[in-house]
Amino acid sequence: MRSEQNIGKTSAYSSMSLVSKGFMSNSRFQSFDDPRPGVALSTRLDALRQALREREVTGFVIPHADQHQNEYVPPCEERLAWLTGFTGSAGLAIVLAREAALFVDGRYTLQAEKQVDRALWSLCPLVTPPPETWLTDHLSYGDHLGYDPWLTTSAAARRLAAACAKKGAELVALDSNPIDALWLERPAPPLAKVVVHDPQFAGASVAGKLKAIIEQIDPLKVDALVISDSHAVAWTFNIRGGDIAHTPLPLSYALIPKHERPTIFIDSRKLCPETRDHLAQSAEIREPEALVPMLAAVAASCGDIALDSATAADALSRLITASGGRPIHCNDPVALLKAVKNPTEIAGARTAHRRDGIALARFLAFIDREAQAGKLSEIDAVETLETFRRDNSALKDLSFPTIAGSGPNSAIVHYSVTRKSNRTIQSGDLLLVDSGGQYEDGTTDATRTIAIGTPSEEMRDRFTRVLRGHIAIARAIFPDGTTGAQLDSLARQYLWQAGLDYDHGTGHGVGSYLSVHEGPARISRLGTTPLRRGMVLSNEPGYYKNGSFGIRIENLQLVVEALIAHPTRPMNAFEPLTLAPIDRRLIVVDMLGREEIDWLNAYHHRIENELASYLDHTTRAWLEQATAPL
Repeated sequence: MRSEQNIGKTSAYSSMSLVSKGFMSNSRFQSFDDPRPGVALSTRLDALRQALREREVTGFVIPHADQHQNEYVPPCEERLAWLTGFTGSAGLAIVLAREAALFVDGRYTLQAEKQVDRALWSLCPLVTPPPETWLTDHLSYGDHLGYDPWLTTSAAARRLAAACAKKGAELVALDSNPIDALWLERPAPPLAKVVVHDPQFAGASVAGKLKAIIEQIDPLKVDALVISDSHAVAWTFNIRGGDIAHTPLPLSYALIPKHERPTIFIDSRKLCPETRDHLAQSAEIREPEALVPMLAAVAASCGDIALDSATAADALSRLITASGGRPIHCNDPVALLKAVKNPTEIAGARTAHRRDGIALARFLAFIDREAQAGKLSEIDAVETLETFRRDNSALKDLSFPTIAGSGPNSAIVHYSVTRKSNRTIQSGDLLLVDSGGQYEDGTTDATRTIAIGTPSEEMRDRFTRVLRGHIAIARAIFPDGTTGAQLDSLARQYLWQAGLDYDHGTGHGVGSYLSVHEGPARISRLGTTPLRRGMVLSNEPGYYKNGSFGIRIENLQLVVEALIAHPTRPMNAFEPLTLAPIDRRLIVVDMLGREEIDWLNAYHHRIENELASYLDHTTRAWLEQATAPL
């Protein structure tokens, strides 16, 4: 559904008065408050060690996680930030009697170095080598390492237990989290209102989805499935919420028996009469506290219960086993069903990206007009883009906090501007802006790197290498069964030729008015799920020179049938969804091949064709120049 009334022609000057006056006093969807630095963090670490001694354990594992393994968690679950000061979305800490380490991936290395007291914490990689390697180097014989089984998957618990066993130590599941007793000002759990996700956006009924899930359960030879991923619960029952920042998610569980009515476990205080009636048509409604006794009863009577290997807490597996049942760990069948968008969701994604493209065009034109004067800050850029998006009433939220890094800040992959870090955008900078919106018909995510003034030759060379990798993914044609791991090197090849690389995946899945980071498919070295038609993934290679500049070019793209003559097997390709010009001033045209130039010219022509009629005269003139053929 195109929803023309929600796209609308815009004015170039509707927000200019706000900018000229220093912009908005506060932003609806994003704040710039600095994390409270040095809030007696050494005292917190000392208090945790004392609590561990009282429980007769010599260490404790603190993941950035909640019971559902969400990437972004509600404030009441930010234990890792409370203890260490690190506010990134991926990390893990291990506290022993004399050592403490924080593990983060490559996206957050620079951020962690700035936020964490290095006198208290060693900073280590999260993936290679994994935390278990550090454990084997620091544990002693007879140690007892504690963990919270509600915040840890069974697979993670097995890895920790194996590392302990190598040193003659023991992994111990604690019955409560010691940090919760120390965190005196811990926020209350969220109680955001749950709403029905209208069929005009969902494109499929709850009954139809439950039937598809049961069909997926049957080959597993189990009696029931626990849906522990709240995204999967929201998708299954066509509901949305607001328990997680920037993700319309109601925290919840579901139990799907093969032959009986399903049950959804959700705080009833979140449900209005309409939503309760909607859920009651398909499921029994129970409070979250009812999950443990009901699951124990099902395990005792049925036996085999499927759990999602990626999101199910180890506490669930332990409960099923203790009740006489058998936990069967598997890939959540809902994840793949959710990842393959139906025709309604695909049409909605195209509309959402057209709407988002209007805001991006206005923003990019504004930056070109205003930034070179040296009067705009990174916060100005974030608030300007948010205002352009909010000018359309269809916007529900940002899909994540906007990244707007200039100069050296652009080299921080997941940079989050605060009032303390805020930097004036200067001539000669690269400005990297990574942002997205949440709309009922789709979720968007786009990154553009913008030259402010005249870029250096090094910047242009690196940008062109990143662009060539982006185009290589965008132009890829691949057979059914191809995985993201098989495509990932296409994006890196031109950087590799110069001895360069980047420390993040090339692409992630994206939900439909759900998480901007959605599994199970991704384009990365670890992407083992075959890409299927209807999946939406990002394409975002990058390059980052620490302390100088960063580059990333990101489009969302839809997996579609490849239009080639007489294929011998089903072949797929990508359709770009994002509609935003790529900065031509940063391109070394002589480095591009003819097919790469043709792709970029065709992409820019499509952008002008789809957006121009919705733009004011000034922005339309800018767009015509920005999309001119190379």
